[in-house]
Amino acid sequence: MLAMKGVESVGDPIRVAVVGYGNVGRFAVDAVLEAPDCELAGLVRRSGERPRGLDPEIPVAKDVAELGKVDVALLCTPTRSVPRLAEAYLARGIRTVDSYDIHGELVDVRRRLDEVARRAGAVAIIAAGWDPGTDSMIRAMLEFMAPKGVTYTNFGPGMSMGHSVAAKAVPGVRDALSMTIPAGQGVHRRLVYVELEEGASLDQVRQSILEDPYFKYDETRVVAVPRVADLIDMGHGVRMERKGVSGRTHNQLFTFEMRINNPALTSQVMVAAARAAVRQAPGAYTMVEVPIIDFLYGDREELLRRLV
Repeated sequence: MLAMKGVESVGDPIRVAVVGYGNVGRFAVDAVLEAPDCELAGLVRRSGERPRGLDPEIPVAKDVAELGKVDVALLCTPTRSVPRLAEAYLARGIRTVDSYDIHGELVDVRRRLDEVARRAGAVAIIAAGWDPGTDSMIRAMLEFMAPKGVTYTNFGPGMSMGHSVAAKAVPGVRDALSMTIPAGQGVHRRLVYVELEEGASLDQVRQSILEDPYFKYDETRVVAVPRVADLIDMGHGVRMERKGVSGRTHNQLFTFEMRINNPALTSQVMVAAARAAVRQAPGAYTMVEVPIIDFLYGDREELLRRLV
């Protein structure tokens, strides 16, 4: 384990700031408070305003510098704001963890943040959610178990937070919910419910959504509804299947399946990644590149005795 700047010894709590207080940020506060090796430094919001219902003892700031020492910042913000925000935190020597979820751009974002992190002597763990994230790790395991073959990742049915945020950002949309509907063999349909601003054109909104990188590669249907809030359910899930070959032995069949509360699981993975971040050398990493044991709390030898 590397002794990195900001964490003087193994026994010191990891000071974590939660940046943003949307769906993931709310659950991230709880996950940090429940982590035995973490300490919540506070919440960072652009407005600096205290959210209703937040424990009055939790500091709220407009700038992370107001929170004192911070070892890791959990960037619980919309995906498209992550690269710029992560660069700003890394340049200040603060490790970052995010749940960036645009698969096709991940490698480029990793390269971009790696340069900043190395210069500042900091660490970034990107795409620390469940997909990309823990599912990526499982896909990698399935592939080395059966190097030849095909893996199908089937999401849902459930609410996609990243897709919903992207749809909400379209001009003319007051609120939106994107549901992922699995069609099998890794093919998905997107069912997007939109609550329109007064006078907005459904045709224009639909066209903007269909052209967005989040949606343009899947069959997508856009439906106008009076009130999106009445439809929201945070449940989601995944079923991964691989059929392949181990050595020269065919017909190896692997299945992984889970049903989850989306933001709760995402925030829990981010807290585990915060723990891993203080154990890495400077640079940017995806979860696939980090040793699994670094995400776990506890004595290393005891973990090995229990898990191996």
